[in-house]
Amino acid sequence: MNTSIPKIMTYDTIPQEKVHFPQEKHLKNVRQLTFGGNNAEAYWSFDGTMLTFQSDYAKWGATCDQIFYFNPFKDDLAIEKPHLISRRGGRNTCSYFMPGDSMIIYASTHRDSAECPPVPERKVGGKYVWPIYSSYDIYVADLRGNIRMQLTNIDGYDAEPTISPKGNKIVYTALRQGDLNLWTMDINGQNKKQITFLPGYDGGAFFSPDGNKIVFRASRPPTSELRAEYYGLLQQGLVQPTEMEIFVCDLEGGHYQQVTNLGKANWAPYFHPSGKKIIFSSNHAGTKGYQFNLFMINLDSSGLEQITFDPVFDSFPMFSPNGKYLVWSSNRNNGGTHDTNLFMAEWVD
Repeated sequence: MNTSIPKIMTYDTIPQEKVHFPQEKHLKNVRQLTFGGNNAEAYWSFDGTMLTFQSDYAKWGATCDQIFYFNPFKDDLAIEKPHLISRRGGRNTCSYFMPGDSMIIYASTHRDSAECPPVPERKVGGKYVWPIYSSYDIYVADLRGNIRMQLTNIDGYDAEPTISPKGNKIVYTALRQGDLNLWTMDINGQNKKQITFLPGYDGGAFFSPDGNKIVFRASRPPTSELRAEYYGLLQQGLVQPTEMEIFVCDLEGGHYQQVTNLGKANWAPYFHPSGKKIIFSSNHAGTKGYQFNLFMINLDSSGLEQITFDPVFDSFPMFSPNGKYLVWSSNRNNGGTHDTNLFMAEWVD
């Protein structure tokens, strides 16, 4: 009888052909960082040594998205659990390191309930929607999960916060007066200011490397009928993210510029370290709505280039502060499951 214990497949034992497609010339030494569940929105610390992310992995005790952090250069999540931040429960999203890397900002529904809120039912033939929970507020916790600040406290969706590289400003999405727009505030939650005003969902915003620009995704319903549908869904706490393009503006919402005009869903944008390009996720080239890959484009809308080639899903890209690494989420090497895992690679320009 064979009593040997099979070796656990960890990040340093996975062959490159399992996690790296030959066409991905900008990626080198690809590593799989998580190994089960849905893992997304992994964002670097200011010093580039840690990642914070959200996961619903049941083996880590999560029944819906919770916030974790870990060191991708030292911690092997195939055999150990990352550090839990969202200790008060609820559903959690959009975490980001604060300046100094001793605290993490994120959005949570825990003030409403420690239980996970219901997920919208996906009906046969129905439209794909995201929930916009009115109980989402923005909090700051230390690395032990202790809440240190609550930055929003008005009933209505407040989420998707990210921090300027300068460490002085936060950009986030808020539902006010019946629409989802971008807002900014100081790092302590003061001086809240709306910076986008057009009808449609503005979200997923990030600062440029110099902190002077903001890139974001937006839906812009072009007809009165589509705008009525958008507002009707919002009244139900829902948004339909199937038609979005990438935009850029300055810190005051000025110099508003549409970067992509590709159709379908273009989202999860992030600035290239040069500040002259944007990497983002899109299904515009896929034959099926769920087929997303990473693309890169110049700020003037020229030079569109496909970066990843997984046949199912690649999204949530973020460059490390020094520009040497890219982290993103993908369905590659998931054994035919629906698991979405985190991956990291050395970046090659």
